[in-house]
Amino acid sequence: MWVKALVVSGYLAVLLGIGFWARRRARRTAEDYFVASRSLPPLVLFLTMAATNFSAFTVFGFSGAGWRIGYSFYPIMAFGTGFMALSFAYIGQPVWRLGKEKGLFTPPELVFDRFASPTLRLLFLGVMAAFTLPYLAMQPMAAGYALEELLGIPYFGGAMLITVVMLAYTFFGGMRGVAWTDVLQGGMLLLLLIVAIGLIASHFGGLPAANQTAASRWPELFSRPGMGGAFTPGIWLGYMLLWFLCDPMFPQLFQRFYAARDEKALGTTMALYPLITGVLFLLPVTIGVIGRLAFPELPIGTASDRILPLLLSRYAPAALEALILTAALAALMSTLDSQLLTLSSMFTRDLVEPLAKRQSPPWVGKLFVVGLALAGLAIAWRPPATFLEIATETFTGLAVLFPTVVGALYWKRATAKGAIASILVGEGLVAAYHFKLVPSFGTLPVVPIVVAATLVLVVVSLLSRPHPRAEPARGKSKENKGGWKWSLAFILLFLLGNDYWAWGDGRLGPLNFPWWVWYFLGLCTLMALAFWRFAHTRSAAD
Repeated sequence: MWVKALVVSGYLAVLLGIGFWARRRARRTAEDYFVASRSLPPLVLFLTMAATNFSAFTVFGFSGAGWRIGYSFYPIMAFGTGFMALSFAYIGQPVWRLGKEKGLFTPPELVFDRFASPTLRLLFLGVMAAFTLPYLAMQPMAAGYALEELLGIPYFGGAMLITVVMLAYTFFGGMRGVAWTDVLQGGMLLLLLIVAIGLIASHFGGLPAANQTAASRWPELFSRPGMGGAFTPGIWLGYMLLWFLCDPMFPQLFQRFYAARDEKALGTTMALYPLITGVLFLLPVTIGVIGRLAFPELPIGTASDRILPLLLSRYAPAALEALILTAALAALMSTLDSQLLTLSSMFTRDLVEPLAKRQSPPWVGKLFVVGLALAGLAIAWRPPATFLEIATETFTGLAVLFPTVVGALYWKRATAKGAIASILVGEGLVAAYHFKLVPSFGTLPVVPIVVAATLVLVVVSLLSRPHPRAEPARGKSKENKGGWKWSLAFILLFLLGNDYWAWGDGRLGPLNFPWWVWYFLGLCTLMALAFWRFAHTRSAAD
């Protein structure tokens, strides 16, 4: 036990050390604390974007979904999240330009600058905070699972410990500290998940043999639409659209658009993103699938999201178990710190300062961070659902903001009244779907909800008068030549990701993965090449 405790405590000490180091390098300004003085270089920006997005859901939720559903979960996440990176060009780059030109730090500041509506600004802030909070709570939940299995710490005690450490280095280092801890945490996650697969699979004759045995016992885990028919074509399409619509609306990702050193850094991040999702996301899903061999049935009262700690406690030596679960802690902490930092900046810049009509002292935002952390712990006290269920509903609530942001950036005729009506109608439909008052039309609720929110934005905007300052907010930029050709190429890529012809096909390929796993790994590589060329073309045009 002391070996495990030494590994975990050493890791947490390193994170605190990075926070102190970042504090020494920091300029004592709000711009440096919240967006690292807009100075993050390409590789650091890519790693902090990835680590921030790859949360407890990536490690515990993906492995749990692999155990419940099978490999069918991998393409939805790998391709869908990789394709989402296209928004780094169409949303991220204009947001970066505006942030630099006008000193913007937060997502609500963008819509306020465009529409000059305090009501819309507060509504946007409220929606982001309300739907980030359940996702935020997933992080201490996962910390509790990991430390309970690893050190025997009671579930809620582990959740509290990780939250306190994360608050400490976030307070000291701000965005700069968070970004550099993300570099460490992202590298740890990739390396140690590979170690985990090798370790677990070795007890079943290696990865090909483990896959072969699992495929013979549970063929549904290796075919589409997955165990229990989880992913029908309509549901599949819904998830593919969900990531594209919601991920750019994560406040912690949105704020990183402001923190880039330049637009090229965002272009590099966009090109690398499909590669990391294609490789990394396969690892926890594989762990969940082959975990069925060890745990065909889970212990009573144990959620499938705990399959990784269960496997490690059975098969891993103490030091390796500690290292691998520490990588899982890295994933959740890299998301939790970013969520709290971003929500703190929004509370300070979009609520306190407009009301007080003056700049607020730093302790105000930090006090709000503590309140949010306590709220997340309160939700984690009694987890309401699996990670996948929590994520799907909260992501839908954030996706409602997508039409407003696109309208703010690209549509001169968009109005504040149209945006407010769009958000209110969209969130009303989210609530209606939660209580099963309206049908989903055979797909995820996000599809009809965002369609309705977009129609409301258009209709109400056309019926209302635009604000005098009605220029689209994307800033000055030359138009990219051949834009329609790129649009067709990206539509084709998306259609290739909805490979309905492979439904029901459980044939195995190299390493006894389903053959379509390799198809999607290749598709992610093709997408990365297309994004790199697209970013290079846009850069040359500017």
